[in-house]
Amino acid sequence: MIVTDKGLSGADVEDFFADLDPTLLRPARRDEKTPRPFPNWLHQRTEAIIWTLKNQLGLEHHNARVPTSLWTRVLQRLLALNTMIWHTWTIGAPIKRSLIAYDH
Repeated sequence: MIVTDKGLSGADVEDFFADLDPTLLRPARRDEKTPRPFPNWLHQRTEAIIWTLKNQLGLEHHNARVPTSLWTRVLQRLLALNTMIWHTWTIGAPIKRSLIAYDH
């Protein structure tokens, strides 16, 4: 299953995922004729993850020139984020969801 936002849509995207045969779960766009069911809580999670990747992890301005560099930078930042979440849980911090201390 692939969960995404409205931005990942179009005939070429549908054709690409048709070969892979996953379930594509995304909200319906206004110009689509058949509505897609999409839970509201999942929409909020998706938007929060995208906001974190773009803003807090700095992926809006990644400065990568080739796709390999982009994937490397994305994975480095996700690994660092997960390490900080693990560290916060390990030390028993009272506020576990706040990553403000690790923001750059």
